[in-house]
Amino acid sequence: MNWKRKSTLCEGAVMMLLLSHMTTALDVPLDPKVLEGLPQPPTITHQSPKDYIIDPRENIVIHCEAKGKPHPSFSWTRNGSHFDVEKDPKVFTKPNSGTLVIDISEEKAEAYEGVYQCTVRNEHGTAVSNNIVIRQSKSPLWSKERNEPVTVQVGVSLILHCRPPMGLPPPIIFWMDNNFQRLPQNSRVSQALNGDLYFSNVLVEDTRNDYICYARFPHTQTIQQKQPITVNVLDVDAMNETVLAAILNDTDILGDRPAAERTPSFMHPTGPNSTSMVLRGETLELECIADGLPTPEISWTRVSGDLPGDRFSFQKFQKMLKIIEVTEADAGDYRCLARNRLGSAQHIITVVVKAAPFWISAPRNLILAPKETGMLICHVGGNPKPTITWSVNGVPIENSPNDPSRKVEDNKIILSDVQAGSSAVYQCNASNEFGYLLANAFVNVLAEPPRVLTPPNNLYQVISNRQAMLDCASFGSPIPKITWFKDGQTAILDGDSYVLHENGSLQINPAQPLNSGKYTCVATNTLGNKENHVFLEVKEPTRILKQPEYKVVQRGSRAVFECKVKHDPSLIPTLTWLKDNGELPDDERFVVDSDSLTIIDVAEEDEGTYTCIMNTTLDKDSASARLTVVEATPTPPIVYERPDPPRDLELTDQREQSVQLTWIPGDEHNSPTQLFLVQYEDSLHQPGVWHNMTEAPGTSATAQLDLSPYVYYSFRVLALNDVGMSEPSTPSRQYRTNPSQPDDNPSDVEVAGTEPNNLVISWKELTGLQSNGPGLQYKVSWRQKETEEDWTSVIVANVSQYVVTGAPTFIPYEVTVQAFNDYGHGPKPGVVFGYSGEDRPMVAPENVKVLVQSSTMAEVHWEPIPPSAVRGRMLGYKVSYWKEKSLQKEDSRPKEKKELTFSGNETEGRLPDLHPYSQYSVNVRAFNGKGDGPANDDLKFETPEGVPGAPAFLRIIDLNLDSLTVEWGPPEDEYGRLTGYTLKYQPINSTDELKEMTLLANETSISLENLKYSTRYMFYLNAMTIKGSGPVVTTAITIVDEALVRPAVETGKGTESPSHPISPVTQSVQPPFYKARPVGPVFRNVNYSLEEDHAIINWEYTGEENNVYVEYMLDNSKEAWKREAVNGSRTYQLKNLKAGVVYKVRVVANNHADLTVHSTEELLITVPAMASRQVDIATQGWFIGLMCAIALLILVLLIVCFIKRNKGGKYPVKEKEEAHQDPEIQPMKEDDGTFGEYSDTEDHKPLKGSRTPSNGTVKKDDSDDSLVDYGEGGDGQFNEDGSFIGQYSGKKEKDTQEGNESSEAPSPVNAMNSFV
Repeated sequence: MNWKRKSTLCEGAVMMLLLSHMTTALDVPLDPKVLEGLPQPPTITHQSPKDYIIDPRENIVIHCEAKGKPHPSFSWTRNGSHFDVEKDPKVFTKPNSGTLVIDISEEKAEAYEGVYQCTVRNEHGTAVSNNIVIRQSKSPLWSKERNEPVTVQVGVSLILHCRPPMGLPPPIIFWMDNNFQRLPQNSRVSQALNGDLYFSNVLVEDTRNDYICYARFPHTQTIQQKQPITVNVLDVDAMNETVLAAILNDTDILGDRPAAERTPSFMHPTGPNSTSMVLRGETLELECIADGLPTPEISWTRVSGDLPGDRFSFQKFQKMLKIIEVTEADAGDYRCLARNRLGSAQHIITVVVKAAPFWISAPRNLILAPKETGMLICHVGGNPKPTITWSVNGVPIENSPNDPSRKVEDNKIILSDVQAGSSAVYQCNASNEFGYLLANAFVNVLAEPPRVLTPPNNLYQVISNRQAMLDCASFGSPIPKITWFKDGQTAILDGDSYVLHENGSLQINPAQPLNSGKYTCVATNTLGNKENHVFLEVKEPTRILKQPEYKVVQRGSRAVFECKVKHDPSLIPTLTWLKDNGELPDDERFVVDSDSLTIIDVAEEDEGTYTCIMNTTLDKDSASARLTVVEATPTPPIVYERPDPPRDLELTDQREQSVQLTWIPGDEHNSPTQLFLVQYEDSLHQPGVWHNMTEAPGTSATAQLDLSPYVYYSFRVLALNDVGMSEPSTPSRQYRTNPSQPDDNPSDVEVAGTEPNNLVISWKELTGLQSNGPGLQYKVSWRQKETEEDWTSVIVANVSQYVVTGAPTFIPYEVTVQAFNDYGHGPKPGVVFGYSGEDRPMVAPENVKVLVQSSTMAEVHWEPIPPSAVRGRMLGYKVSYWKEKSLQKEDSRPKEKKELTFSGNETEGRLPDLHPYSQYSVNVRAFNGKGDGPANDDLKFETPEGVPGAPAFLRIIDLNLDSLTVEWGPPEDEYGRLTGYTLKYQPINSTDELKEMTLLANETSISLENLKYSTRYMFYLNAMTIKGSGPVVTTAITIVDEALVRPAVETGKGTESPSHPISPVTQSVQPPFYKARPVGPVFRNVNYSLEEDHAIINWEYTGEENNVYVEYMLDNSKEAWKREAVNGSRTYQLKNLKAGVVYKVRVVANNHADLTVHSTEELLITVPAMASRQVDIATQGWFIGLMCAIALLILVLLIVCFIKRNKGGKYPVKEKEEAHQDPEIQPMKEDDGTFGEYSDTEDHKPLKGSRTPSNGTVKKDDSDDSLVDYGEGGDGQFNEDGSFIGQYSGKKEKDTQEGNESSEAPSPVNAMNSFV
């Protein structure tokens, strides 16, 4: 049992192997160059049909053609016996052929009837032909007969028999009359398959004497005629008795009386059932002819199923069902139904399908190498099952010599371990009762190296996206194996778009431009190999980008059909226009350009369908549009709209990482397209999200797109014109790029520690578009820098950082991050350097010392901490210092701790802005990126005495005509022990010597006497210590009557109301320096001083940048800062400042990129309004003369006015005003002729009667003169006649806000003093 199982398995394996070999078996090629010297058994290439009916008027030609090497010989048998051709002079064979030609011109053809068989031999085997049965065609005459007339009653059924003679082949039957006209047939009258003529019922008009049946014999082209048949149809009811009696005496009448209406019954076939047999592949014809009155209608159905698709048809007025190419599935019962209004009848025909033998798989020639194995299979079908017999070289195999390499199994012959010289021709004969099949198949045992039969260097040209088939026909034994290579590459082309056929052809489907190139096919067997080169060019398809559009054109206007075409530039295009599928009219109105058809002066006959056809040698494209011609109408207004979306997106020139997108633009709606926007969707990584990809000009309809691997692309296009953007086009078909290894590694790789014992490696992950394939991961590697240690690596995915733990504190590392996926690794990553985590410095600086440089400056020195104690990136040192106490007096203010930062490894630094005569504490600590280290123990130091601050205030009290008292307050910051005060004063604009007084430290006031009357004095006061004098406080005052009081201004404290009356004082508080608080370690001691229209800025600077600028702008201004370079100086003068304006000022230091890196805080500088300088010119001679002239002029005017008033005349106010046009003449004060108070820095109102320094103008309210100035009251009065009264009754009253003025008449001399 086990042995049988093993045997079955082995046989199955051998069968599979042999079947595999059979699939690659080849015929011996017919190429003469290959055939030369190549042995081949005979093969019959042409033979006559099995059943050969000959025309006796022509010679008999029995074909037998064959090939082989050496050329075979031919012999014939007739009726199973050898037919000696040479002995019969009527028979000869064609040269180099076995075809027999029998001359029967002088011989009867019957003498050569029989069964012929051709035998073809050479030294490698014998082939035999089919049994060819030769029969002479025959057309016998009709047998003599006499046809009696047929007389029938109206309405009965009738059959006219034909009974033609049996010819060879059978004749074709038809009925005609004496005039050779076919007799009309219909559902009532029709011809059956056997040639008889059937009448379902007869009519009187069927009466005639020329019913003639004809038989046509096709081979002899002869027609035989039957004797005419006469049919008389009687209507007895319509005849009189005399005529009827005469007819009845002479004729036999079919039927006693006219037939009445009746239900259908079948005339043929008879009975309820019948059977019909048909052979597979032949045509089945079933017929049903029924009797009945009225004439029945015939219908067909299949009892169990439907009629066979499109292989059936109804003929002869539904009386015949015809089925072509019958198969076994057509067997079964078919129902024929006859029906009229009286009823119906049916007949069942059972169809039996038999089959003569037919090939399922005919045996194929085998070319085997010695020691190879092969199989011949004779696979046939038939019903009944055919009997298969084998022959070898024309001899039944059972009678042939025994061959141990041959084994016969029913329909197979298995050949194993064949030997050289064992070539033979095998015959397979399959037969049953309906016929036979005979096939020859040779087994040629050859040992031949490969040969490529396809001509070399063939050029194949195909259109992109179509199939390309590259041939590589070959021959060899053993059968060569075909492999293909492209462009010299070593990779074998197979799979994906490449399909290798068993005949060696390479199919590329679809062919893309990237498939263009040189292809090499190599045929290989055990005896060698042979290669052949062919070339493939993949061309771009021809496409109509701008199709002609439907046009409705007014008669007499112009019609333009556009047809813009894109084609491969290497192909020669031909553009053709058709009208209604015909040529264009030969009319000069039709103008054909390269991409358009223009019809000028359109006429009605031009209406039709116009087709644009673009042909190349490989393909073509066409598009059509219709032209409709209408009557002329007013031109509608032009409507501008957004363009329609592009359409018909197509992907061409498909490559691994690029593709060409083409489209057809939509309607522009009268606004030209400016550009096309191409967008893409990645349905793999971001489905539903559209990204902008590229833009194309509005005149283009194509875009070359660069693609990334592993992306499922869909594209769409939008059009833009002046109106707006179109809707998106319909997306293109999806284009999937193949995965590959990543092109990039993660970016922004950073290495830093967050804890003393870790190393944090972070990066920016690749996007799905950058992944290039599935399975994206990252290989993170690290090792300590400048060591020979191996890299430590981890594989991570879907993260953007990795934390290495257990790392030593602040050690440099080398790090790489590489991306990889299932298709490979990305490029070699770059090395990134970084440090592990920092820790705070371990120790405090040592040997901290303080060197006091001045009362406000000290230097602190220390030793740097060891590098091993830094434990991180050394950023610098922080020096903290604070004031403990003042050495002079107790200070209740909080102790503000200050901190200075010194970068890098500095070991000393300055402590600015110290308070003199104070005790300070200081400590120093190092710091790094993690934080501050420990500080050293606080170190105390004292600052020496310094110059004191400015007195707290300076004011003038007890002001008399020639004396006053100066009062001040001690400085708030004495910065040491006060040794006294220095007071200086002198008249303004005088050459008098500056008087100086030294006062004791405990004095706070002093009285001064013997001062000049009506003189303006300036006072200067400063405090002193042993270190020198402090800042000066100034004030100015004019000696006036004490009756007028002006509040005193206390320096630095604003305006106060004095406790007792004092003289009006205008203070000019102008200390030499205003100190600003320190703003940082680079800029120190920033201060300024004012000098009329300019300010002097001072500072200290310790930075490294040399680009130092003074920047200033108006306060609350939105303008940009104005900048002035200082060129390394530590002081700068800002000139041309406007009086009474507040400025913001700062000092900045910029780096080489002109970016500000250091800046002071903003200083607010108020430029005071400067008072007009008082010049005492009252004693000048020219001035006295001028005043006298003015007084005389005024006196004359007063006299004139007085006279006019006494005369009752009107005083013209305008003339009075014009007489006082001099704006400089103003009323003076009553007592001392002064012009009121002098403005100080807090009140910038111009003085009464003075000029404003900024623009030299005088207020109109103060300078214009009028008669009201001379009146007694504030309002003038007029008499009844309009004259002015009260002209000299008194002066006008002024607003008290303008100052207290004298009630006396103004003095012209004093008025002139205000001009100074």
